[in-house]
Amino acid sequence: MAGASALLLVALAAVVGGLLYLHGRPVQASAAPFYAHWLPHIGPGTPIAIAVAAAVMWKGPELAARMSWRSLLLAGYLSAVVWTVSLALVDGWKTGLATRLTTTPEYLHEVPGVIDVRAAVRGFAGRILDFQPDSWTTHVAGHPPGALLTFVWLDRIGLGGGGWAAIVCVLVGALAAVAVPETLRLIGNVDVARVVVPFAVLFPGAVWIGASADGLFAGAAAVGIMLLARGQRRWAVVGGGLLAFAVYLSYGLVLLAPIVVLVLVRRRAWSSMGVAVLGGAVVVAAFTASGFWWLDGYHLVVERYYQGLASVRPYGYWVWANVAALVGSGGPVLAVVLRRAFAQAIAARSRHLPKATWLLPLAAAAAILLADISGLSKAETERIWLPFAVWFTAGAALLPAQSRRSWLAVQAATALLINHLLLTSW
Repeated sequence: MAGASALLLVALAAVVGGLLYLHGRPVQASAAPFYAHWLPHIGPGTPIAIAVAAAVMWKGPELAARMSWRSLLLAGYLSAVVWTVSLALVDGWKTGLATRLTTTPEYLHEVPGVIDVRAAVRGFAGRILDFQPDSWTTHVAGHPPGALLTFVWLDRIGLGGGGWAAIVCVLVGALAAVAVPETLRLIGNVDVARVVVPFAVLFPGAVWIGASADGLFAGAAAVGIMLLARGQRRWAVVGGGLLAFAVYLSYGLVLLAPIVVLVLVRRRAWSSMGVAVLGGAVVVAAFTASGFWWLDGYHLVVERYYQGLASVRPYGYWVWANVAALVGSGGPVLAVVLRRAFAQAIAARSRHLPKATWLLPLAAAAAILLADISGLSKAETERIWLPFAVWFTAGAALLPAQSRRSWLAVQAATALLINHLLLTSW
């Protein structure tokens, strides 16, 4: 019932969006609730994507139960990479990957102009607002300088251009398929973590991981949380630094706080907390010393946000249609996971499952709720909320064992249908 309700929400958002358009009140998303264009098509990635989906559904749960943990994580990561790339190749190499990050609003458009990195960071905030001769392009202005610098650094080491940028986004984004189950193993147990792996592989949000910078953000943040979950000082300092850098990739990633706090509390590695804070402080200090103060950037980006489409995208529609878009990247199973997680929380019964199994999805839901009601996410949440959506897979063990293959089929079908019926912008 919960899964069906999620799909009905998507249908309702599509119908209401269409009716608003017909009445002269467009919601500013061509295939609402998704930011895409209606274009049924197939491509070279179609047979590969179908084959990966079939293989994971058929053998995934069985292999996840009996493989050694390290081998399983490696197999899961490689499968996630192939799944993501094959979905992107439904649109072909050029459209699906090589040119996704090279359009005018994207990061690579600004890379050639960054000659002096220090000067670019020092003057970054001054170029956030629109309608200036030197205003940053849309995506660069909408994020802290860490996002742009990532692609500048790639260019400096010889990995310039849209193809390499897309590949890096896929490779980093797919790390979430390792980081989520490994985190659950560390703060839960290995049995429930094994159940998660096939769901993390067939994550429908892979449609947008390949290739968008938000996929890279999701993978980097997930790895940072995983390192904190290890509970060892040497990993905590790296994890803290990586999570701090993630906040300089996207302002919205401060909302990962509920998940971070949960992991630290469940791990009870109190001595590692200070080390993690130290690692994060080094990153903050580096950006601040270079001339970028995060809070200044945040206030300016809110102003820039309302200089663009946000001023005409109706909050009354998107405050609930955002959730419909999330169903596209999280899949209908997220509704089932959340319903069961809430039931576990209310009944306080989890004798057969570690609490992390239901607490992680609830923490992700809390982060999304804060993002949604803020009004700073109106449309495109199928992409923007990827760093939160990946954590819903942690609740896979809440699903009845006999229904898990069926739900894997639903998740795979969601991704395949979206990618073959719509031409997504990311």
